Amino acid sequence: MTLVVPFDGSALAEAALVRATEFGNVFDEDVLAVSVIPKGNADYAREHGWIEPDEAFDMTAVVSTIHRQVIEVCPSANFRHKVVSRYAPAGTIALRLRNVAREEDASMVFIGSENAGRLVAAVSSVGRTVATDESYDVVIVRHRRPAKIAKLREVSPHKSPKSDFYLPG
Repeated sequence: MTLVVPFDGSALAEAALVRATEFGNVFDEDVLAVSVIPKGNADYAREHGWIEPDEAFDMTAVVSTIHRQVIEVCPSANFRHKVVSRYAPAGTIALRLRNVAREEDASMVFIGSENAGRLVAAVSSVGRTVATDESYDVVIVRHRRPAKIAKLREVSPHKSPKSDFYLPG
């Protein structure tokens, strides 16, 4: 089984990846970070910090940037990306994430969401849709702290990345 983390590079996505890694170490499960990228949508990529304000959209560069963020936080994590149409709604993005979780037979999905309330329905639209699937448990990460991102990097026995084919050579 696998621990799946929807990953967009945000601080809460990083915190969710750290939590998943901690669980993965305890339960001896693989961690998979998954990013869904709207094809050619430079505005979306800029909002998420995947490209610079004056930079043109380049899928290879975007995937490489996100992958680099993943392995900086969790070198042992696997990484996968999915591409959706340029202006895909949140429901389409969530569906891609759910499909990956099912394909991977995810035991848990870790969602970073600052607006998660007492009810899962309060999670953002992508998170809410991913969280409603009953085939896996869901962990909602609402705070960066007590994330131990720097400490995890230092003590992780997995110092080299598992998947480096997205990184420029």
